[in-house]
Parts: sequence; C-alpha cells; structure tokens
Amino acid sequence: MLPTPDTSHVAYERVYEPAEDSFLLLDTLSSTSETEFLQDRFGDGYVPLVVEIGPGSGVVIGFVNAHAKVLFGSQNILTSAIDVNGYACKATNETARKAASENTASRGTYLGASQGNLATPLRDGLVDVLIFNPPYVPTPELPKQSGLSDLPPPDTKPTFDDDSYMLSLSYAGGRDGMETTDRLIDSLPQVLSSKGCAYILLCAQNRPEEVKDRIRSLGEGWNVATVGTSGKQAGWEKLQIIRIWTE
Repeated sequence: MLPTPDTSHVAYERVYEPAEDSFLLLDTLSSTSETEFLQDRFGDGYVPLVVEIGPGSGVVIGFVNAHAKVLFGSQNILTSAIDVNGYACKATNETARKAASENTASRGTYLGASQGNLATPLRDGLVDVLIFNPPYVPTPELPKQSGLSDLPPPDTKPTFDDDSYMLSLSYAGGRDGMETTDRLIDSLPQVLSSKGCAYILLCAQNRPEEVKDRIRSLGEGWNVATVGTSGKQAGWEKLQIIRIWTE
C-alpha cells in the first residue's frame, strides 16, 4: 500500500477534510487496472499533465505526484490543481511539497495550485488526466457562486461565516448533487487533450447511470466506466469513481 500524504497542517474548519471519498480516489488511481490504463495511455516518453479540480487538502494530487513512478511508470509527469478556495490552494501546495520530499525516488513535478472556478483557468486541450471529487451532496440550492473577490484573501483570518461558506462550496451540489459536476462534464471536450481522461466521483443520489448515458452522448468515441466503488447500500454503490476517456 502506498503511503497517504500527511495533511496535519490543514485548517479543516475552512478546507475539506480527507474522508471516504478521498481515500476511494487514492485506492482507485493506484489499483492494478488503472495503473495499467495510465501506463498504456501515457507511455513511450509522453509527459502527461494531471490536474485536480477542487483539491481541498491536496491529499489526492499530492498522492498522485508523490507516487508518479508507480502510477504512470515514470517520474516524468506534471501535476497541478485548481480550487476556488485560496486556503485550499495553500494547503494543497504544502501537502504536495511534503509528500514529494518524502518520496524523492518516485515523485513527479508539482507545478502548484491556482485559485479559480473549475477549469476556467485552463487552456483548451491541455489536460491529460483530470481528477474531480465534486460537491456531490444533493441540496435545495447551490451556495452563492461568488467571484474570487468575494472570498477572504488567504493571508487574512476568515470569520465563522466565511469558514462555513467555504466548506459549503466543497460539499453542496444542488439538484441531485450534480449542478457543479454537470458544468465540469460540459467542459470536458474543451479541457481534455486528445489522449485525455477524467476521474470523477459520484454518489448514488447523483443518478450515476444517467450521468454515464449523458457522457456517452457527448459524441462518438466517448466512453465511461465505473472503476472504483465503496460503501454499498441497499444494493447501490454509495460512492463510485467513473473514468471518462475517448477512443
């Protein structure tokens, strides 16, 4: 089992704490089926760019970067992250730095975390592997989708209301828990490279079979499969990771 990055430095009152969903992503990305897929797809000297959207504590992208050689068969990978929460960006940078320093023989190259809304900071066709643990909990409505100027700067002490709001952005998914995920899925044809793939976490309330049908309807060559599951409940997989790719 590959070691999990240390996140003891993270202020969990304003940044999402690693939980079952985070660890399911780690288990899935390091599974035999997915390491084989990634190594087959990005071998022969190709240098993939891996971007996590909404990294929170940075445990997932820190893990991927620290164990690049195991996951991709090479240390020649680039990793980055984007989060609307500036405190999450700072936490992610520290998590990735610590994990890389403890795994020098297997780490990739971490480029840093940027503050932004979903994939909007990215140039088209740039991302080879996109990872997204979205706000997937169904809620009556989404939190206000503020601009960056509406969030407290990460070098100031936020108020209790600021903390509550920033945490709500990490879990509240609106209708069917899918409003934010739907936006990300819509952007995949523009964001992913020709070799690109995406790993997205869903829960049973997100209607995952309907989500998969929608992804296949993006066009000819779009594929989707469940590659990780956790917490079966009444015959349903409570959580699952889907992989999206084109052929």
